[in-house]
Amino acid sequence: MSQIKKVAVFGASGNFGAPITASLQHAGFRVTIITRTESTSTFPPGIPVVRTSYTVDGLTAALRGQDAAVCVVGPRGIGAQIAMIDAAEAAGVGRFIVNDFGWGPDFRGMPEFSEIHAHRCAGWDHAKKTATNNKNFTWTGITSGNPIDWAMKRFPLMGFDIARCSAVLYDAGTEQFTGTTLQGIGQAVVGVMQHPEETTNRFVRVRSIKTCQRELLDAFESATGKRWETQQSDVQSLIDSGQRKYKEGIAGWVLALVVAQLFEPGKARCVVSPSREASDANLLGIIEESPRDVVQKALKAEI
Repeated sequence: MSQIKKVAVFGASGNFGAPITASLQHAGFRVTIITRTESTSTFPPGIPVVRTSYTVDGLTAALRGQDAAVCVVGPRGIGAQIAMIDAAEAAGVGRFIVNDFGWGPDFRGMPEFSEIHAHRCAGWDHAKKTATNNKNFTWTGITSGNPIDWAMKRFPLMGFDIARCSAVLYDAGTEQFTGTTLQGIGQAVVGVMQHPEETTNRFVRVRSIKTCQRELLDAFESATGKRWETQQSDVQSLIDSGQRKYKEGIAGWVLALVVAQLFEPGKARCVVSPSREASDANLLGIIEESPRDVVQKALKAEI
């Protein structure tokens, strides 16, 4: 496909959308933000904002003239992705980045997540079908795993209460997982735009780090210059709590089971790629970071 210069972003004010938008702008792409007519979100100055209804006709008009589009809307907006894809095809958009930024199509998730996964897959499958029927439309999914610097600051259940300098280690605290920082997620989108041929019609797998709780705790203690208060727990307690809340329809089950999947001993559920070389990080220009690098970002992050 021809060089990508103009990129539309859906969900530009979100936790991932904001750094993606900033990365695209910094890399020299001409960014346009598309949002719902009724949205009250605020956006960075100097970036064109198109407010429209999320119908195929409205979105088609908003997407005309764009080379690519990025869908990074929140969970409540996922259902609109099919209309976005149809509009992108109608508007002649050559590349559509589907809303993954998670664990991808082959993730071995717990059964409680099957409905959520199916909801996300509907958009991915529609993009694949559209690309099969129209060679001028292409798609990419970005599987980035845990958004590690953002997640550690936002969710103490992940094991680190940064405000209190305290930690909870699950089981041995040595289960390995991969993560991608917000900077890495932004660079992944930039890298796809810079390498459209190599990323056509497939999910790319990216990572900033492969680590475990104990490595991160050591890094936190080194960075803060103090010994953290540490407690011991186990993943089975998280599973029991999450499954009970799921059955009873109580909020909080998602986070409990997400963290359980991350640290469940011996499962390696949350390793997007076992090595950097086996991922697309080098192709897309994502920097490999150390636990200390990631911890420093988490300590400085604003949420």
